[in-house]
Amino acid sequence: MTTITAEALKARLDAGEQVNLVDVREPDERAAFNIGGTHLPLGQIMGMQVDAIDDMRNEEVVVYCRSGNRSGQACMFLETMGFTNVVNLSGGMMDWEAKFAG
Repeated sequence: MTTITAEALKARLDAGEQVNLVDVREPDERAAFNIGGTHLPLGQIMGMQVDAIDDMRNEEVVVYCRSGNRSGQACMFLETMGFTNVVNLSGGMMDWEAKFAG
């Protein structure tokens, strides 16, 4: 599994790059703060309900959660389901907010 830092991802987004983001947090966490992308809670991924992102199987998919743990699990599971380029946002939204939401 590949990882990306908050700084590297923010630089790509700020440059206008189209990045496939997947937020695997629960709805209340997403409502509090998010950086966009498709909302697909970890439970749905573990239940193999990935229709919303199925078209991204052969594209880079950056997965994020609160701290990087759930997104790491999601990345590993997505890889077993045939996703070829999943990337975990290290530190998750905790790191992102600490660096950029001040």
